[in-house]
Formats: sequence, structure tokens, C-alpha cells
Amino acid sequence: PDLSSFEQRRVSESTKIYDRTGTVLLYDLHQNVKRTVVPASSISIFVKNATVAIEDEDFYKHRGIKVSSIFRAVFANILSGQYSQGGSTITQQVVKNTLLTQEKTIARKIKEWVLAVKLDQTLPKDKILEIYLNETSYGGNMYGIEEASKQFFGKSAKEVTIAEAAYLAAIPQATTYYSPYGTHLKELEARKNLVLQKMLSLGYITEQEHKTAKTEKVALESQNQFGIKAPHFVFFVKEYLEGILGKDALDREGYKVITTIDMDMQEKASDLIKTTA
Repeated sequence: PDLSSFEQRRVSESTKIYDRTGTVLLYDLHQNVKRTVVPASSISIFVKNATVAIEDEDFYKHRGIKVSSIFRAVFANILSGQYSQGGSTITQQVVKNTLLTQEKTIARKIKEWVLAVKLDQTLPKDKILEIYLNETSYGGNMYGIEEASKQFFGKSAKEVTIAEAAYLAAIPQATTYYSPYGTHLKELEARKNLVLQKMLSLGYITEQEHKTAKTEKVALESQNQFGIKAPHFVFFVKEYLEGILGKDALDREGYKVITTIDMDMQEKASDLIKTTA
């Protein structure tokens, strides 16, 4: 692929989750995709450092790929007989998300390595990081750090605290599993703390900043604004499907998912509870 097209997003058909009737839409994974592209100057240094710390700590040192990670991934794939290990740098992820398909083949991976090296030679590191932060999914229909910051914390990406930046950096690895509105809050907290520890070890924050951020109580915006019906159930279903189909397939293949929930009964029960309360 020509590098001149790397910023163009591929159009994918969204997966839709319905109730048991197949007529009540609970959630469209990409309905009204929300993304606000912002320049690097409008993104907090805490967000940049947190992302680099957890995703690619040698980002500013390597030339697009990490040879040691490639050899480690190849060895792991040979032992497992699968292509599950990628060893991807931030630059590789930008290439994968903008230029290539999601198929797991040796040929595609080689293309990714070559293009990552070329992209690193073409653009400054800060520009590559800016593109990554504007393209990354943070769950559901949220794409980009600005939209995620506003949705989760009600503020721009330039205004987030160290703790909030750590949460944002923790989510992309598994957006459903680590969703602040899901059922794995302990795991999200542990990953947030891992981000903070890595930021400390890399010299991005001081001991005092680390201590303060680790104990900070972060307030989340209401999840109602996400347009999800029965959100806890939807997150459960989405996580279950990701385990079977994989996140890439769920994001791109346009499945119609019929679930067991009866929204008519659910709404009547909710009304009854409100009345008796």
C-alpha cells in the first residue's frame, strides 16, 4: 500500500445487538461514530506519556519496529502453531489500523513491519503518536482520545489529570473488558496502576505524583449518554462475543446478534421498581 493513504480509515459494517425479538436495538457498535480529531498540542503530555509507557515504552528509541519483540513473537507463534503474538509498536498499530487488513498471516505481518519502518522515516514521532491517539478505539462508538476524554470525564484531552490519563491509556488493550462501565473494575484499576508504575519507572512522573494519582478518586460521566439499552447486559454480551469471534471480527463484520433479554419486560420491571420506591 501507498503511504499517502495511511490516514484514510477503512469503512466497516457495524455489529448490532438486539433483544430477543430481534426488533429492539440495544446497541450499535458503530452507530453515530464519535471522534474529534485534535492536534498533538491539544493532548495532555500525561496522556502521551501514559500511552507510550503502557503500549510502547521504546517508542522514541526504535525505528518503527522492535526487532527483539519480533523475534519473541515469531518464536511464540512457532511454539503455539498460531499467529496470536504480534509484538506491535505504536507505529505498527497505526499502519495496521489505516493501511492493512486484520488478517493474521505472515505476509500481512511482513508488510506491517516494512511499512512501519517507512512511516517512521516519513513522519516525526510526535505526529505518529498524534495519529494513533486520534484513531484508537476506546470502546463502542468512541474513537480518539478527545472523544474518550469528554465521554468518560467531561473534559478535553488537554485537561485530564495523571490518573485520568492512566485510565485512558489502560482501556484500548481490551475496550469491553476494561470499560469503566463494565464488570471488571478491579482489573481496570490494576491496569491503571500498572500504567502509573511504568510512568514512574520511565521518569514521566515523580514519586509524589505517582502516589497522588494512585489514590485519586476519579469521577466518571453518566453512561446514559452512550445510547445503550441495558448497558450491563450489553457489555456482558459484547465481551462474550469477543471471546468467541475476536474483537476485530466483531468490529468489522456487521453481525446481527439476537440476545435473550426481553426489553418490554425489562422496562415494565424498571417502572414497577420506580413506582414502589
